[in-house]
Amino acid sequence: MRILILEDEIPAYEKLVANLETYFEESFLHDWARSNEKAREFLSQHTYDFILSDIQLLDGISFDIFNSVQIDCPIIFCSAHDEYLFEAFRTNGIAYILKPYTKEDITQALNKFQSFFKTESFQPIHNDTIDLLKSALKQEEIHYKKRFVIKKSKGIQLLNVSDISLIEASGDFCMAIDHLGKKYPISHNLGTIHEMLNPLKFFRINRSQIAHIEYIENIESHFKNRLLLQLTGLKEKVMTSSSTTSGFRKWLE
Repeated sequence: MRILILEDEIPAYEKLVANLETYFEESFLHDWARSNEKAREFLSQHTYDFILSDIQLLDGISFDIFNSVQIDCPIIFCSAHDEYLFEAFRTNGIAYILKPYTKEDITQALNKFQSFFKTESFQPIHNDTIDLLKSALKQEEIHYKKRFVIKKSKGIQLLNVSDISLIEASGDFCMAIDHLGKKYPISHNLGTIHEMLNPLKFFRINRSQIAHIEYIENIESHFKNRLLLQLTGLKEKVMTSSSTTSGFRKWLE
């Protein structure tokens, strides 16, 4: 058995592999891609029994892959997107794991693969279905996160997303820093938060930080194809990774 995993989050990838190893008694091979470009490379070289795919990859949405490459195996999508997109998946009978998922969620999706996808009734996903999912994703854009509820010892506080300058990973949680420099703990991992935010406003500049375009005050070139960003409310500059710099430049335009 050979499996393709499309996931830009390293912890999420490791979690999927661990659950696959627990689920399947026999050994299996797998390839891992964090971008559309790498996924297309793998798909041109190998055939797969099934694909586990996040929706948002480093260089765009995975739907673009399935629009341009003929896929003859089942796809199990893994994403934090909900509402319109979830309904579109459910209506089309596509296996879908909603982040943050549990071991039981993954097992249920794999059971579906074993019982349904491996029968003669399986039909490859078609472009019209992908187009429908893209449309649902666009419909969901108006429902991006507007505010976070911050729990404090004396009660709760509302943090408007429009006030956030930077979000960075902090252990199992994240820390949001607003344009005044105040910090707020958020009880989600960075990948989940990234999918909650409007991609026209927020960009994941490296593995552990997400920047808000409206609070970028200055950009400087740095070594190894990286950029230094000065954000409102932050004393220290933050840096793009060499793998995200190209996408970041395009995003700015």
